Amino acid sequence: MLGLGGLLLLWRRPPAAGVPAKSLRLRKVASGVSPPGSTSPRALNIFDRDLKRKQKNWAARQPEPMKFDYLKEEVGSQIADRVYDIARNFSLALDVGCGRGYIAQHLNKLTLFHCRRLLESFSKWTLQKMLCLHWVNDLPRALEQIHYVLKPDGVFIGAMFGGDTLYELRCSLQLAETEREGGFSPHVSPFTALNDLGHLLGKAGFNTLTVDTDEIQVNYPGMFELMEDLQGMGESNCAWNRKALLHRDTMLAAAAVYREMYRNEDGSVPATYQIYYMIGWKYHDSQAKPAERGSATVSFGELGKINNLVSQEKKSQ
Repeated sequence: MLGLGGLLLLWRRPPAAGVPAKSLRLRKVASGVSPPGSTSPRALNIFDRDLKRKQKNWAARQPEPMKFDYLKEEVGSQIADRVYDIARNFSLALDVGCGRGYIAQHLNKLTLFHCRRLLESFSKWTLQKMLCLHWVNDLPRALEQIHYVLKPDGVFIGAMFGGDTLYELRCSLQLAETEREGGFSPHVSPFTALNDLGHLLGKAGFNTLTVDTDEIQVNYPGMFELMEDLQGMGESNCAWNRKALLHRDTMLAAAAVYREMYRNEDGSVPATYQIYYMIGWKYHDSQAKPAERGSATVSFGELGKINNLVSQEKKSQ
C-alpha cells in the first residue's frame, strides 16, 4: 500500500593531505560494488511502476495536494533530527526523493552544509527508483547504487515504511473479504522486514549501521477517510497481484470490522504507520576500526571482578 522515500546522503570534505479532521501521534518503538547502470539478475518484478507513476501524477494534480503531506512532514523532521545528531560538518548533501523539501525545511545554516536536489554523478536510473523506497522492485540494487555515489566517510540517512504499516486496514479487509467472498486477496503491498533491511545495508557495503523503528498513529473519522488520504498521497496499491476492485458490500463490511475492532473512545479509528530509519557509512581509512581478535589485555572475567569490587566499595560508603 504505502510508499515513502525520505533519504539524505551526506559527504565530508576529504581530510587535509497534526492534521485537520485527524490526529497524529508519534510513538518510539526501538532503537565491492559495480557502477550504476546495469540491472540486477536477482531483481523481482513485484510492482507496476507505470501505474505507480500515474498514481503519483494524479495525486500531484489535486487542488490541495499538500494537505496529504502530514506523514512526510513528520518523517522529514525525524530525519533532520538524525542529521543534527551527527557531530560532523558536511560540505555537500543530496536529498533523494525530496518531494517538497520535507527534510531541508527542518535544516538551517547552523548545519554548515548545503543541500542540492540533484547531483550529476547520480545516475538517472537511481533517481527514478528512489522516489519511493518500498516501491522499488530491486531494493538491494538501489542500496548498492546509493553506496556507490557516496564519497568515502559519507553517511546515508534514510526512511521507509515497515511491515506493521496499516495492519488494522489489512486485517479488516481480509476478514471482510473472507466472510463475504470466501477468500481474500492482498490489498496492502509487501514490506521489507527490519532484520532484512540491516542485512541489505551491510551487503550493499555500508558499515557502522544504525536501524531503528518508530510508529506514527493517525486517527481518522473512518476507514473510507483513511483510504481517501492514501489515494491523495499517491500511495494506493500498485502490486501486480492486487485485486482490481472490491465489492461494495465487502467494503462496507470491512469498515464495520475496522470500527468494531479498533475504534477509539471518541469514535475515530487509528491507522498505524511503521517507519524504519537507517543510517549507514561508507568506509574510509580515518574511521575507527575494531581491535584485532585476541588483542584484548583484560578478560571479561576480570572485568566482572572489577565491577564487583566497585559495587562493594559503594555499599561500604
